[in-house]
Amino acid sequence: MSNSEKEAEHFAPIIRPQELVKLKDAPELVLIDARAGADAQARYEAQHLSGAFWVDLEQELAHKTANPADGGRHPLPSAQAFSELLGQLGITPASHVVVYDDKSGANAAARFWWMLSALGHRAVQVLDGGLNAALAVGFPTSATAPKRPGGAPYPQHTWSLPTATVQDVERAVQHESELVIDVRDAFRYRGEQEPIDLIAGHIPGAVNIPFSSNLDAEGFFLSPALLKAQYDQALADRQPTDVIVHCGSGVTACHTLLAMAHAGFEVPKLYVGSWSEWSNSGRPVATEA
Repeated sequence: MSNSEKEAEHFAPIIRPQELVKLKDAPELVLIDARAGADAQARYEAQHLSGAFWVDLEQELAHKTANPADGGRHPLPSAQAFSELLGQLGITPASHVVVYDDKSGANAAARFWWMLSALGHRAVQVLDGGLNAALAVGFPTSATAPKRPGGAPYPQHTWSLPTATVQDVERAVQHESELVIDVRDAFRYRGEQEPIDLIAGHIPGAVNIPFSSNLDAEGFFLSPALLKAQYDQALADRQPTDVIVHCGSGVTACHTLLAMAHAGFEVPKLYVGSWSEWSNSGRPVATEA
């Protein structure tokens, strides 16, 4: 397929595991394993989808600062640095990229999708159901990590999807015409417990729509129609451009951005700093019993 044909083809942001099996020998396919956590690399090395490259959330999909008040726990790297990573992975504008994790996309698969989409790459999809779903349909696995092929940086060095600063969030929660969505679990939003950040609670004025509401009982994304109905109700008369989405550190928020894209919405703003930045910067905190 030529680059012009690929640009013209529509790529849904989510791919079913059965569809991936049909693509497994396609020369343009690049598989990305975006599992995260302290032992993520070890789990990848023990078993991953054959041919998949592992990417490190902490070191490659974020540029961490000493103080979470400055950008949160997972600030974005520069677009230039990400373009260089893509070159190392052999990803070019002609690549068909499929990314997965083991948390139904909520780990870092959706974050990688957002970052690559933000460089203007259209042929990028998140694997519905993640690693376990691929195993269930018999996608081949390996315990041998492929060598990154290396290559020129991806030829786009600026983010094109919208983001929000902490000041943007401060302004947005003061206006009924704008909506700030917190996708964390309800117990974290209510301030009952905070397993990661130092302070429990939520941004005053933010509404809670947990990312898990994007999924069915088996961990697959709801249909585009169901997701559209869910977010139409949440947005009321607002446009996606008036919506800011956040989580704890700007990673899981991308799951909801992905779900909204799957439903046909324009991708709203990502507040990358998220609760980790807000709660560490001395700003007001709300709790609900």
